Amino acid sequence: MNSLALNLFLPGVAGILLYLLAGGLLWQRLIGGAMAQQAARLRPLLIGLVAVALHGSLLWQLLWTDAGLDVGFYTVFSLVGWLVALLLILSSFTRPIESLGIVVLPFTALTVLLRLLSDEHQYLARDLSAGLEFHILISILAYSLLSIAVVQAILLYFQEAHLHNKQPGGILRALPPLETMETMLFQMIGLGFIVLSVSLLSGGFYLEDLFAQHLVHKTVLSIIAWILFAILLWGRIQFGWRGRVAIRWTIAAFIALMLAYFGSKFVIELILHQA
Repeated sequence: MNSLALNLFLPGVAGILLYLLAGGLLWQRLIGGAMAQQAARLRPLLIGLVAVALHGSLLWQLLWTDAGLDVGFYTVFSLVGWLVALLLILSSFTRPIESLGIVVLPFTALTVLLRLLSDEHQYLARDLSAGLEFHILISILAYSLLSIAVVQAILLYFQEAHLHNKQPGGILRALPPLETMETMLFQMIGLGFIVLSVSLLSGGFYLEDLFAQHLVHKTVLSIIAWILFAILLWGRIQFGWRGRVAIRWTIAAFIALMLAYFGSKFVIELILHQA
């Protein structure tokens, strides 16, 4: 194994193991009851931070290459996973959302593994304008923020189902109260919606030919996702939407956004093998 491969392999494998360890500790805390919650809160977050640092060092080597910026499917997939994990862990130090790591951290470990196993690349020119680089980064940030929101919506669904079935305990003991979860969900959606709006506006300045750049489907689906999130936030303000109504709208909007980026990217790069 050459030195470059070793430099990629070691932080990648170490990051995977630490992500899984942190996720396992959070799961242990989840089923351990109220006493274990306070005693075991900080350790998985610190382990997760080390995993994020190792993952970040790996991505630094993978993204910026001599051939240009690598925005291949698995590289960007891993980048989104890294940003979601980073945002979640940092937020967990001030807000009680660390239980989302039970889903997020193993998922991020999977994105690292897939990138290590993949030899697929798509390079952008090294002389990209600052505006286009901003658009790419803000788009990834928007997707990451809304990814956290949809994970939170899924956990909120199970939390509500437990309450309706009168089965307290388990997952409910480690999650914040239902009302707090809903408030945090809409705060995350609101922030993600603002960033997504900036992404769409900035992208409009750099789309020279939608058809030539294979961006028609991506643009249309992104706008549909934006509209769905806008309706959800309007419904929350005007009619107090909450519970399963809010969860359904969140998941539907996120599916449109996921198809906009990763669906189109998967088809174009991995199936059609087009740049």
